[in-house]
Amino acid sequence: MVDTRASRRHVNGILLLDKPLGLSSNKALQIAKAIYRAKKAGHTGSLDPLASGMLPICFGEATKVSAFLLDADKEYVTEAALGVVTESGDREGDVVSQRPVPPLDRAEVLRTLTQFTGDIQQIPPMHSALKKDGKPLYRLARKGVEVTREPRQVRIMDLQLLEQTPTTLRLRVRCSKGTYIRTLVEDIGESLGCGAHVSYLARTAVTPFAEHSTITLDALQAVKDNTPEQLLSLLLPIDVALTGFTRVDLHAAQGEAFCAGRLVDLASYPNLPSGPMVRVYAHSGQFLGLGQITAVQALQPKKVFNL
Repeated sequence: MVDTRASRRHVNGILLLDKPLGLSSNKALQIAKAIYRAKKAGHTGSLDPLASGMLPICFGEATKVSAFLLDADKEYVTEAALGVVTESGDREGDVVSQRPVPPLDRAEVLRTLTQFTGDIQQIPPMHSALKKDGKPLYRLARKGVEVTREPRQVRIMDLQLLEQTPTTLRLRVRCSKGTYIRTLVEDIGESLGCGAHVSYLARTAVTPFAEHSTITLDALQAVKDNTPEQLLSLLLPIDVALTGFTRVDLHAAQGEAFCAGRLVDLASYPNLPSGPMVRVYAHSGQFLGLGQITAVQALQPKKVFNL
């Protein structure tokens, strides 16, 4: 069947796609969108083509929470190839320099890794989507242009050494948004005195989906021609992405007011702090949206979901 706009349907939910190597995030998104014949879809933070792993794709009303997932912490497994520095910081770039790798015992490597935990400063790589005067840095890099980049603070919550060989380090990294794994690997290589580049990279988790499994494009293709219900069963409910927010349950009249965009009096709800977002549910348990508690104990609708 030809995928036309007329044949597309309303689909709501979150797909945890296992993006394969060699495929751009946007291409993976378009394939998944076509399989679901979804009217609306978006991903929540690009993975480089050389990287595989978890790529949350938001369908329909779930696109309203994509901004929260962009800010989420991430976990990666990466391999640092020691002794070789490349132009792009990964295996696809031209070799810039090669140095002998000194004998490294595990204790020395672990001491080095501790220097890169907590809040650290990173200089964004030229081969990145960060923009300078409206132009992505990677486009300038392809022309051989290098510009000054300001250091940025990121947080490395956990940095584990999974495996070590004479020329490679396999690492697990749990980090804040905006962390460049290629830069981290390069900086670790410099601290070890030999340089390094990324030879393997996989995103293994995105908060709050650490306990959920991903699904491959091949698996999606395998059930594409089965019942629509089977495809839909692979999607997570939208509110799974919002478990970090306090839950507020409303009775029927309050739920109607919230869905109409009106302030909801919460004077009878004790101990609700003003300011933070809360996830809002109907008395039936249906997820309604996100709201904000005001200083006068009222609920201000911020995002209402049409589910």
